[in-house]
Amino acid sequence: MGNYQIIATAAMGLEALVAKEVRSLGYECEVENGKVIYSGDESAIARSNLWLRTADRIKIKVGEFKAYTFDELFEKTKALPWEKFLPEDAEFPVIGKSVKSKLFSVSDCQAIVKKAVVERMKKYYKRNSWFEENGAFYRIEIALLKDVATITIDASGQGLHKRGYRIDQGEAPLKETLAAALVMLTNWKADSPFIDPFCGSGTIPIEAAMIGQNIAPGFNREFVSEGWNWISSKVWDDARMEAEDLAKYDQPIDITGTDIDHRMVKIAQENAIEAGFADILQFKQMQVRDISTSKEYGVIVGNPPYGERLGEKKAVEQMYKEMGQAFGKLETWSIYILTSNEEFEQFYGKPATKKRKLFNGFIRTDLYQYWGKKPPRQNEMMK
Repeated sequence: MGNYQIIATAAMGLEALVAKEVRSLGYECEVENGKVIYSGDESAIARSNLWLRTADRIKIKVGEFKAYTFDELFEKTKALPWEKFLPEDAEFPVIGKSVKSKLFSVSDCQAIVKKAVVERMKKYYKRNSWFEENGAFYRIEIALLKDVATITIDASGQGLHKRGYRIDQGEAPLKETLAAALVMLTNWKADSPFIDPFCGSGTIPIEAAMIGQNIAPGFNREFVSEGWNWISSKVWDDARMEAEDLAKYDQPIDITGTDIDHRMVKIAQENAIEAGFADILQFKQMQVRDISTSKEYGVIVGNPPYGERLGEKKAVEQMYKEMGQAFGKLETWSIYILTSNEEFEQFYGKPATKKRKLFNGFIRTDLYQYWGKKPPRQNEMMK
C-alpha cells in the first residue's frame, strides 16, 4: 500500500463538515479554504469517494511548489514522480486555474504542465514518440494561488454530488452535497420525524434517508479511479463490502416531503424509487401554510424560493409569513430554513436561534435555525 496526499474539495462554508466526515473515517486532516487535506493509502481514496457526503471531489496531490516563471513551472513539474501515477497508455488531459499569480495565462500553464509530464514519461518509459493516450483516464489540474502551484489528479470523475438517483429535477435543484450538509447541520436523529416542506425533486428527503440508514452516498455509482492500475479491484471490493456491512437498511425512518407543485411531487417519488426508498419516503402535494402534525420533537429542513426573480418577491414574502404562522405552532420541532432573503426573520415573525452562512451555488444564503424544546429526558439530564 502506498501513502498519498489526498484533498477533499468543499464548497465555501462546508469545509468543517467535510473535515468532520474525514475524521469519522479515521484520518487526521487539515482544513484550508475550499479543501480538506489528509494522508492515506489506496483504501482511503476508495473510502473517501464512497462515504464523503458533503465533499465535491477527491483529488490526489502530486506536488506543490512556488512558480514565478514558465521555466520554473516546467522543471518542477517534470521533477515530480509521474510514473508512480500514470501508466504508459494513460489519457491525461490538463485543466487549470490561476488566482493572484504571475503566471496568469491558464492555457499556457496547462500546455507547459502537459509538456513536462510527457517529457518525464518519455524518459521513464524510454520512448521517442508521442503517447497514444488510449488507456485509463487521469485528469491533471494545475492550480496557481499567489504563485504557489498545486498539481493534482482527480480521483472521482463526476463530482461526488452525482449520486446516481436523480432521474429528473426542477429549475433550481439543490446539489446533493449541500442537501446532505443541511441535514447534517441539524439535531435530527433517525428515530425522529423529518419534514421538507419545499421538497422539489426530493433531494433533501433522499439525503436524509441515506444518512438515517447510514448508506454510503457513493455506493451506487462508479469512480474514475476504479480504472487505475495501482488501485486493485480488491481495494474497491473491500470498501464496498464495508459500506454494505455498515448500512442499516432495517432502520425505520419517518420522512415526508411536500411541495405545492404536483409535478415536482411526482419527480421526487421517481427519484426516491431510483434511490431505493420507494416504500420509506412519503411525498405529498401541499402548501406550506397547511403543514401541521401531532408528532413531536421532529426536524423541518427547507430550501424555499428566495424571491430573487422579478415579480416573485411579494408572493415569497407572504409565504414566509404563512410559514412562520404554521411552524410557530410546532413548539417541540426544530426548524432550519435556507434562503438568501436577508429580511427572512422579519417576515417569518421571529428571530432565529442561530444563523449560518452557506453558498447555494454562487448565491450567498443563510441557514436560519430555530431550535425547538428538548424532550423532557434531555432537560432533566441538563439540570
